Amino acid sequence: MVKGYIHSIETLGTLDGPGIRMVIFFQGCCLRCVYCHNPDTWFFNKGTSITADEIIAKAKRYQPYFRSNGGITFSGGEPLRQPNFLLECLKSCKKEGIHTVIDTSGIGFGNYKEILKYTDLIILDIKHSNPEKYKQITGLDIKYYYEFKEAVIKSKKNLWIKQVVTPGINDTYEDMIAFEKEVNSFPSNMVQKVELLPYHTLGVFKYEKLGIQYKLKDIPPLSKEKLNQLKNFLSLKNLVE
Repeated sequence: MVKGYIHSIETLGTLDGPGIRMVIFFQGCCLRCVYCHNPDTWFFNKGTSITADEIIAKAKRYQPYFRSNGGITFSGGEPLRQPNFLLECLKSCKKEGIHTVIDTSGIGFGNYKEILKYTDLIILDIKHSNPEKYKQITGLDIKYYYEFKEAVIKSKKNLWIKQVVTPGINDTYEDMIAFEKEVNSFPSNMVQKVELLPYHTLGVFKYEKLGIQYKLKDIPPLSKEKLNQLKNFLSLKNLVE
């Protein structure tokens, strides 16, 4: 039995996929996004050890709430950083007829084809399509994202795409053009929804508690007005929420 490390479990989530969902927040992430609001999920040794059977046993208690379109969302941290554990969880869900979502930035340890085989919906967090800006935001080379992207396209699975919009980093119309081009690089019949998420500062206290420097301490949250301007600029009107 493969054991994994999780940060926490949300039992009745409504923002992490369709319907009412149990959200499993995995521990571990190799990205260091400048706006990350969960630095407490970065390291494996800070998590709670658990098995897929324990997760499924808990999920069964909430299955009546899932109804026809709810289920389990595997989020993070980054769920792809624990591929063996994630795969076992996904397979167990399918045996129980539970709808599965992975909420990911696409940076893991491979075996993507097998993982996506048991995934009903992918929520893909696209940091930026420009390699330089991607590295500025995440600290990592964009080539690792491309590896997962290729697997996603081949999987032909349903896809939601999101991007966090941060003042001074990716909040220009040029950035939106790049984002839209990236969205359109996926087959149109795969993409069901597109979200622009406003940068916020709700996780700053975690950096202070962990003794980690917060790189955007002088950056204010993105205003609702600015967010709406950027949403209206996009031509993906039927998909944007």
